[in-house]
Amino acid sequence: MFSLHKISVSFIFVLLSLPATAGNPYRFTGGAAEAGAGYACAGKHDFWSSFQNEAILGVNRSFSAGVCYENRFSLAELSARSAALIVPAGRASLGGLFSDFGFEGLRRHTISLACGLPLSEKISSGVGLGYFIENCPSGYNDRMLITFGAGILVSASETVSIGIHIFNPGPGAIRKQYLPMTIRAGVAFLPSPRLYTALEAEMSTGNNLVIKTGFEYGTSERLWIRGGFRTENSSFSFGMGYRLKAMKIDAGFLTHERLGISSSVSVIFTIKQ
Repeated sequence: MFSLHKISVSFIFVLLSLPATAGNPYRFTGGAAEAGAGYACAGKHDFWSSFQNEAILGVNRSFSAGVCYENRFSLAELSARSAALIVPAGRASLGGLFSDFGFEGLRRHTISLACGLPLSEKISSGVGLGYFIENCPSGYNDRMLITFGAGILVSASETVSIGIHIFNPGPGAIRKQYLPMTIRAGVAFLPSPRLYTALEAEMSTGNNLVIKTGFEYGTSERLWIRGGFRTENSSFSFGMGYRLKAMKIDAGFLTHERLGISSSVSVIFTIKQ
């Protein structure tokens, strides 16, 4: 028998999975560094950003691996665990991601394979294939979905990058099961090697436009601080990161005006530059 506690958490799962991810619970949003800067990362050259805009893989030429844990609103049942790997392959870079969200009674698994390739000195493109498995209580309404995303990254100058990404661009009319579409466009400004600022707009099927801003500042070569704001739920974010040789540790916090704080921590290992 499904307990009242799990039933209530299942209900919360359905309600919260959308606002926690800008209206699209299927699009990957992991990475504590990205969370600390309000997920304004469509143009950010970083490890976890490569799985939010596959075109970033085209400029990410390091053999690297990472793990991430996110605890939404201090509810263990709404936690997400992710592991990812980036492998340079000739002119391209390949990425693989596995993410697990939920608890034993209601769980979503995500498997993603991606590839990014520089088209010229200033333009990179990428595409990713996503496979989603949803396990519901007692096997009721289990779902398996396949979709893809594609993006482009333009280095407009030495200090400005523009990222555009679309997730699940296929027409909804041809699908037997509902899957939202998301479009993101962002501009990243890097006036110095230690300062990153970004402005981004995001729209998902059936939801309002979300504007995101974020920054990242290196107080030293090892320590970074971050902050951001999202118009969705009037959400502020903050975080920090520390680099120790080949390892980078990040922590991020994202607020919700009614539900509290979502926290995340991630570790990235750069195996080979």
